[in-house]
Amino acid sequence: MTQGRILAVDFGLRRLGVAASDPLGIVAQGLPTVQRKNMAADLAALEALAEEYSVVEVILGNPLSQSGEETAISRRVEAFAEKLRRRLSCPVKLWDERLTSAEANRMLRSSGMGLRKRQRAVDQVSAVLILQNYLDWRANQVAGAENNRVTV
Repeated sequence: MTQGRILAVDFGLRRLGVAASDPLGIVAQGLPTVQRKNMAADLAALEALAEEYSVVEVILGNPLSQSGEETAISRRVEAFAEKLRRRLSCPVKLWDERLTSAEANRMLRSSGMGLRKRQRAVDQVSAVLILQNYLDWRANQVAGAENNRVTV
């Protein structure tokens, strides 16, 4: 497993929620949300973040349907991922993000945050949840591999 920072992106039509891991790939931390302008500016903003944080991998939230099928927005995410792959020297992977935005909204509502602040924070919180889910999955993969080793 590669060590280094991982960047997660919650793709939206108006905003890109962004989060980065610590250098060991254990904890996710939200970064300022990127207001979308146009494709070139959006890709440049993510490229700058990848460079600033010395990112070794990018995870892009993939909003599949409840049944796991592609949706119109997931096809847009796939196209965006392909453009991002051409710009970055690190892998760009899609990660199932079903219910992430709903979970982020629920967390923010339970915090007592007002509607306007919640609307500004939901993309960032969604990106953090996407990344933390991915980091936890990776840690479980490593733990499972270590438990499967046979010692003599």
